[in-house]
Formats: sequence, C-alpha cells, structure tokens
Amino acid sequence: MAAAAGAVVVDNSSAFRMADGVPLVIPEVNPAAMAHVRLGMPGGAIVANPNCSTIIALMAVTPLRAAAGGLKRMVVSTYQAASGAGAAAMDELREQTRDVLEGRPAVPVIFPTPYAFNLFSHNSAVDQESGYNEEELKLVKETRKIWGDDSVRVAATCVRVPVMRAHAESINLELAGPLSVEAARAALEAFPGVTVIDDRAANRFPTPLDATTRDDVYVGRVRRDVSRDDERGLEIFVCGDQIKKGAALNAVQIAELVLKN
Repeated sequence: MAAAAGAVVVDNSSAFRMADGVPLVIPEVNPAAMAHVRLGMPGGAIVANPNCSTIIALMAVTPLRAAAGGLKRMVVSTYQAASGAGAAAMDELREQTRDVLEGRPAVPVIFPTPYAFNLFSHNSAVDQESGYNEEELKLVKETRKIWGDDSVRVAATCVRVPVMRAHAESINLELAGPLSVEAARAALEAFPGVTVIDDRAANRFPTPLDATTRDDVYVGRVRRDVSRDDERGLEIFVCGDQIKKGAALNAVQIAELVLKN
C-alpha cells in the first residue's frame, strides 16, 4: 500500500525478498540492483533487506569471489546468537543461564529446548522433503538472487548457540580460479565494511564479542582448504552483529542509497 501510494519502502521482513521485481540489496555487494529506485518515482518501490546470515556471509565472500573470478560452491555453518530471535530470546538466555548457575533447571519458553549451555538446530521450520530449515534455504535462495547467479551451489547448516548478540559463520569455498591466502587477505582488507582479524601466531581470530555493536563484519581463519590439491579452495570464519549490519544498519544504508540515486 505504501509503495502504491508512491513511497520508497525499505522492508526489513522476509515478505518481499524473493518477489520478482523487488531488489534484494547489500549496498557494498550489489548496489546496481536498486540503481533505478528514486524518491518520487511513479508507483513507488520496495527494496528488501536480506536475511542476517546472508548479509554477514556475503560481505566476506563477495570480495573473494571477485578476486578468484567466480565461485562454484559455498558451504556455510552458522552459529547464531539469541539476538536473531528478538529481545524475548535474549531474556530467556539470561534467565536460563542464571537458573542453571544457581542449580535450577532451565525452562524453555521461546525455544523448544533449553538454551543456556546448549546449542540446537535453528528454530525455523524444517522443509520435510529436503530436510533443510527456512534459515538454511534463505542462504541458498538469497545468495543466488543477490549475486544474480543461479548456478552457484550453496549448502548451509544453521545452529542456534548461547551467544547474546552477533552471529558467527564457518564458510568453505570452492572458487572458480586459484586464489592464494595472501591475495584473499588483501581482497578482504580492501573491501568496505570488512575488518580482518587473522593472527595465527597469537591464535587471535574474530569472535562474536568483537562484532557486538560494531558496524563491520569481521573475517579471519583465512586458510587453504587442505582437502584440495589446488588453490581453489578456501576456509574462512566470519562474525557480524545481527542487529547492526545483519539488519538495521543494512536497511539504513539502503535508504542512504535511495537518497543518492
């Protein structure tokens, strides 16, 4: 209704993400998808904000994909914080943690299983045919739309972990061309919105606490996939604040692009 009345709507829900004609945008990744969106355009417009786990993954993978001349396959395992399920889930984690430490049982309310000192498959609905849950399928479908590449193969396993805020992701990549670890680090360091923490000597890599309340996505554990005999496989570890770049910040950046168009 708002778009029909002539407004430009930045939508942070999942309702329009896969709708034809609706740009799905990470401003650092695919700003051209909304180049036609302008204030006052006839009929208005809707621009969709991607899912948090997709945003965090593609902020890290997009510069590597570009540096290698393409990407054939991406396997993602997520470690998702309570913040992704809202304030009530964060409260439940606090309360259950207190209860367990004081010798009381953790009583689940928001989630179907105890959360404190536990982890479990993401709480979104599971597709009975494929066995993948909605969160995992969002990573598959949204990645293809954002990159405009239906050929890229994506597999995901999404897990809820007892972290208050900021998601983490372990990502394995099969690249189209060779890419050294040094070149991968350089590509990541040059990409806006990405900070590299990759100190092997000190065993210092990104953590959810590094990303909490921060705008950037943090990337580390950059290493060659030793299961391959070439330089076309990489492993990385990524952390990003689900509330900031994974949601609100990305939406604000989309709005800023609208004002510039």
